[in-house]
Amino acid sequence: MLKDRVKVEASKWSFSKKRLLNLAIGLTALLLTELARTFYRPFIYENGINDFHIADTLGNSLGTVATVFVFVGLLGRDRLEDLFLIRTVTISVFVYELAHPLLGKPIDPFDMVATVLAGFFCEGLYRLLYKSEQPAR
Repeated sequence: MLKDRVKVEASKWSFSKKRLLNLAIGLTALLLTELARTFYRPFIYENGINDFHIADTLGNSLGTVATVFVFVGLLGRDRLEDLFLIRTVTISVFVYELAHPLLGKPIDPFDMVATVLAGFFCEGLYRLLYKSEQPAR
């Protein structure tokens, strides 16, 4: 029964060091995103600085990192599931970018590239942080 399974899964969920580190990375990326939107982006725009679209894509690059690591921190259980979540969340953010015309917004190819690069960054960072962890079989 679903109710029983939810109880069992909820009882297994705990704040481990790994879970807290993933959440900390995600929340730090979220904080950096908001700080960059508040201070960095206006500074770049006001001064006409060419930063190679970094100010334009901060929401997607840091936002993808935040989304990935918060999801992994909250929902991840083992290495294989975490890697699956990283890829799934990255693809979901990419599809959201593709759906922008449905929301009345244009598709920004720089945001799409930033999302993919951030996804690769997330997987690389995850593998680097947890390289000693054995994959589940």
